[in-house]
Amino acid sequence: MVRLPLTSEQIEAGKRLGTLLRDARGERDPHEVARVAGISPETLRKIESGRLPTPAFGTVIGLGDALGLPTQELAAVWRGAPSTHSVRGAPAADPAGETAR
Repeated sequence: MVRLPLTSEQIEAGKRLGTLLRDARGERDPHEVARVAGISPETLRKIESGRLPTPAFGTVIGLGDALGLPTQELAAVWRGAPSTHSVRGAPAADPAGETAR
């Protein structure tokens, strides 16, 4: 199956999502956030930089969980709404309910 090229709107949406995720990560270690989200640090870097503008749904959910971002906010930012969630510097949450330090 051939994948169609991304539209400029999809690329911009990916950049918005990446910016939100980067801001939410703050000073937290990207390796730890990636581990909690179940992805590689390189995938996290690509998403944050906009080089991977359409990450898989499960990846977005995992990152939202790791960074304390509601799925609704991730979707809203993807669609072009400004972020309303301030999480810079908060510790990454572990899916088991523990906080990473």
